[in-house]
Amino acid sequence: MAPTKVLDPENINENIKNLVYAVRGELYIRASELQKEGKKIIFTNVGNPHALGQKPLTFPRQVMALCQAPFLIDDPNVDLLFPADAIARAKLYLSYTSGGLGAYSDSRGLPGIRQEVCDFLLQRDGYPSDPDLIFLTDGASKGVMQLLNIIVRDKKDGILCPIPQYPLYSATIELVGGTLVPYYLNEENNWGLDIKDLRQQVAAARNKGINVRALVFINPGNPTGQCLSESNLRDLIEFCHNENILMLADEVYQQNIYQDERPFLSAKKVLMDLGLPYSKEVELVSFHTVSKGYWGECGQRGGYFELTNIHPKAVDELYKVASISLSPNVPGQIFVGLMVNPPKPNDISYPRYLQESKSILESLRRRAHIMTDGFNSCRNITCNFTEGAMYSFPKVKLPPAAVAAAKAAGKAPDVFYCIKLLEATGISTVPGSGFGQKEGTFHLRTTILPSEEDMPEVMQMFKKFNDEFMSAYEGPSEPFSR
Repeated sequence: MAPTKVLDPENINENIKNLVYAVRGELYIRASELQKEGKKIIFTNVGNPHALGQKPLTFPRQVMALCQAPFLIDDPNVDLLFPADAIARAKLYLSYTSGGLGAYSDSRGLPGIRQEVCDFLLQRDGYPSDPDLIFLTDGASKGVMQLLNIIVRDKKDGILCPIPQYPLYSATIELVGGTLVPYYLNEENNWGLDIKDLRQQVAAARNKGINVRALVFINPGNPTGQCLSESNLRDLIEFCHNENILMLADEVYQQNIYQDERPFLSAKKVLMDLGLPYSKEVELVSFHTVSKGYWGECGQRGGYFELTNIHPKAVDELYKVASISLSPNVPGQIFVGLMVNPPKPNDISYPRYLQESKSILESLRRRAHIMTDGFNSCRNITCNFTEGAMYSFPKVKLPPAAVAAAKAAGKAPDVFYCIKLLEATGISTVPGSGFGQKEGTFHLRTTILPSEEDMPEVMQMFKKFNDEFMSAYEGPSEPFSR
């Protein structure tokens, strides 16, 4: 009898076997299969702006081109192809490195770019930052994974996560062997926070022997799209102070704001504004990335996190974790520098940069309205307005016959609905169960990223599908077909 292989499916890490990541899960795999068969697929399952037609900003790509091919800087005709400020910035970034983009950097990232992050944070919040407490990372996700890896010690360590939540958190908590402690956002109150529910969840977890060590919040929200008010953030800070819980502030969508009532406020600014004892005692880690906003540079894998009120020896331990990978990728670091230090009003490239970034944000704002209005015009669907981020998370009231048909097919009801939507229209979404939802409710998440020109047709296809689906299952219980 042959010996069991080391990587036999029954012989691998149990944490991996229990891991679920819905954004690239069953629906995505089915969409990829249909695409191979020749069906046109609209991938709205992941916030991937460039894949859906968003054009990259010109200035950062010019700088990156020169950094990647520094021999161009010495070409006598370089100024015919590149503006002077892009050439100057490329020279600056190359001077930060020990051998260009092909050389390792410090495990926290290039000091010069970490200083640029500090300058950005000072301008944004009005409070100074320490470059030694800035860690540049391969996208915000890598930073989240590093922090959860050092926070979670065993299964008795709990991490508070909003429900619905971005599955990076549930998957990583499972991977590192911790326990997710849910707290529920209030859909009827525009996905607002409920401090009373937070307290109840912490008490319930502690009664089960769970040591609640950290709280995740996503502002603006993913998948829910809400923006936290200053009052919400103060309540969270006071709660974490009273309960001795570390705060993990996912602020990667801070550029994506589509209303004027609640502008983005960072957790650090609100924390510092509160003053003592909070400003010196609440442990906070804040994350940002080049993947979102009007940058949308998902494939460049650039991000950072800032540590506030973290014990110096714990910072040293984090440095050890970061050092395992030697350094974050250097091109991604340079994109972080460009994001936090874009062209200024007197720079040659500023007018074009302003026009490009403003055009993207204004279009996203319009698309947020088109999609929200479209969903709310559909039978049995309600949807809160996407105040920020880049997603809609509509609630779908599924008829009992559809729920029964899903059960007969061995599918969760919202998975069943999303598969039918995909097969009928080519629209690839993510079922709400992949993010968590209240018992008895069903949702789906879609990005607002299809091009503005395509958005009316996308919503028309969705509405037609939904009308036919609802008619099929609210009438006689018959299989749905097209």
